[in-house]
Amino acid sequence: MLRPVFLILALLLALPASAQDWPEADPADVATIDAIIASVYEVISGPATEERDWDRFLSMMHPEARLMPTGTRPDGTTFVRVMTARGYAEAAGPIFRDTPMFQGKGFYEVEAARRVERYGTIAHVWSTYESRLDPDEAPFARGINSFQLLWDGTRWHVMSIFWHQETEDTPIPAPYLPED
Repeated sequence: MLRPVFLILALLLALPASAQDWPEADPADVATIDAIIASVYEVISGPATEERDWDRFLSMMHPEARLMPTGTRPDGTTFVRVMTARGYAEAAGPIFRDTPMFQGKGFYEVEAARRVERYGTIAHVWSTYESRLDPDEAPFARGINSFQLLWDGTRWHVMSIFWHQETEDTPIPAPYLPED
């Protein structure tokens, strides 16, 4: 028989810490893998003068979601920064608005190619992205977003986005590029 303290601990671990104050998602944004990926790209893209809809962004994320950029520093060492979804929204807003590179333009990220693997309630999406300062300009950067998604029986949640920007030393492999 389980002791009451273990039962309470199990229940606490099963409940998201901040779910009670989490924005509710538009069902159209989270109904399918296609919809949630497209919605994430849509919400982070826009002109520098336009504030992103961070409540919409958060509504697609699980309250325990993590966002993790990774890469290689000039000295060859690897870095990773682990952020909560709320922490990413707080950090990215000023970057999109105040970074000189984006001034008078914006930040637009679009999906160029995708590979999906799904099993049961989980899906892994390899999403090759292109970043632009203007939707009509050539990309200034490319990379791969690794999305981990959870299906809860009624909707998809982003559990994590782990990404790496392409460099000369880390070109995007052919299977992750758009098909001709």
